[in-house]
Amino acid sequence: MTAQQPHLTIVFDNEPGLPELTTLWGFAAVIRVADRTLLFDTGSNGRALLRNMAALGLAPEDIDLIFLSHPHWDHIGGLDSVLEMNSRATVAVHEGFSKHLIADLRGQCGELIVVGEESAALAPGVLSTGMLDSQPPEHGMIIDAGGITAAISGCAHPGMEHIVERASAVLGKRIDWAIGGFHLMYADAPAIDRSVRALQDLGVTRVVPTHCTGALARAAFREAYGAHCLDGGVGRRILIQ
Repeated sequence: MTAQQPHLTIVFDNEPGLPELTTLWGFAAVIRVADRTLLFDTGSNGRALLRNMAALGLAPEDIDLIFLSHPHWDHIGGLDSVLEMNSRATVAVHEGFSKHLIADLRGQCGELIVVGEESAALAPGVLSTGMLDSQPPEHGMIIDAGGITAAISGCAHPGMEHIVERASAVLGKRIDWAIGGFHLMYADAPAIDRSVRALQDLGVTRVVPTHCTGALARAAFREAYGAHCLDGGVGRRILIQ
């Protein structure tokens, strides 16, 4: 595997994966892009997150950047545990996070990046979409490396299609991968179908719907994308190519 091929390992998910790992509600993934190691969200439980990472051979001390998509408990619950192990990491949040949390974080991490509504570069080949309007506000991660593009969401409260659309506008090109929670667990069949067709129309060729996507929506994406729809689940390793 070369540095030009980004790869992602799901380290926290309510979708089961490897049997030796803990499955709890929430989402987190370790992403390697070029020479940087990123932690996307932190799940709901720091002890479980660290156990899963250790079982997968991933050290919190190696994390360069922690990206928090939105302030729900199941995405920031493990933050303290990671920062206790690695207080030098950069943390990226957006302006929709509590001003008190933002103030507290300034003394607990290395650099703190607070993203507004505009896209922001976070690391080589890694950007934020900028804060999107939803309840709660959310930003997605954009990867543009090795000729491959991806949009990664925590819960996709704005809609996964809107995250992908923003990512495409930021980069000025098509997004290949859509990964993460698609927030369709309460959606009916017509709404799910609209989301599937919207991602197809945007040119997304590979999807990894997990966390809050819901069983009905995951089945719809599998039917639409076939082998290009990959299961999530804790422990899943994905080469973004």
